[in-house]
Amino acid sequence: MLAGDIGGTKTVLELLTREADGSTASIKEQTFASHEFSQFDDILDKFLPPGHKVSSACIGIAGPVVNQRCQMTNLSWLLDAEKLKNKLGTGRVKLLNDLEAMAIGMLHLPEHELVELNPNAETQAGNIAVIAAGTGLGEAILYWDGSKHHPMATEGGHCDFAPQNAQQDKLLVYLRKIYPDHVSCERLISGIGFSHLYDFLCNEGFAPPCADVPDINSDIDRNAIISHLGVSGADPLCAEAVRLFVELYGAEAGNLVLKSLALGGVFIGGGIAPKILPVMTSGGFLQAFNAKGRYLPLLDTVSIKLSLNQRTPLMGAIHYFD
Repeated sequence: MLAGDIGGTKTVLELLTREADGSTASIKEQTFASHEFSQFDDILDKFLPPGHKVSSACIGIAGPVVNQRCQMTNLSWLLDAEKLKNKLGTGRVKLLNDLEAMAIGMLHLPEHELVELNPNAETQAGNIAVIAAGTGLGEAILYWDGSKHHPMATEGGHCDFAPQNAQQDKLLVYLRKIYPDHVSCERLISGIGFSHLYDFLCNEGFAPPCADVPDINSDIDRNAIISHLGVSGADPLCAEAVRLFVELYGAEAGNLVLKSLALGGVFIGGGIAPKILPVMTSGGFLQAFNAKGRYLPLLDTVSIKLSLNQRTPLMGAIHYFD
């Protein structure tokens, strides 16, 4: 079996076999820098060992999958399931939105790989929301039919950013100068969001610029530096950028729960949350999540579990054909 997780930053592929008892055994796993390849086929040609026959393939992709075709959001790649069937020599090929794959993977995580953010959480049956900030902002829903969950892809991360206080009002005005046509949640709740928030706070005169934060045009990962200095508290401007990031993240997670009535809980995935875990667990996320006026009683007992496992989309792809 071939399983894949394709993101704007990296692509992870794994080749596995199915054992007689139903378990899986890994033959090979490899990670590629997505931007170094002009198309997905180039990675496949480099990854697949000569002579290996693939019986099935499931791949999670960071972008909208429509009629089993996906034009990726943050890469120029176009993936087509029919073309992959011909290339791999199998009719069992499935393309999933990466959050759809992540949602399936979340259902297979052990409890020790999850951190509960809501001390008032109660176990409830129902839909589950999945939200993940990384290179972009992904959102999905696990629909509960009364006996099992079914993954539903969305492109909710591209919905409008809605400010909730005076500081965020100013933030929206600032971002409209950069993105005059549309300010989406993804512009803030993703890797680039740290830079946008830092520059906004500089513009507002919140604190002096940090000498350790490079220019936005630098080749150094500016967002990683801002988040690191913010989590450690080494710089007040970076710390406020991370605090605001978490506040926005919590608010959008609460929005997704209301839109999907996800009383079964929320899973937080993506690469950013574990790296800023001390701030995610400090209470700001939960406060913003619950700040929905009359709907506080409904949200107050919803479970919010942060995943420490970065392989959930790949796990979802592995388990899709179970």
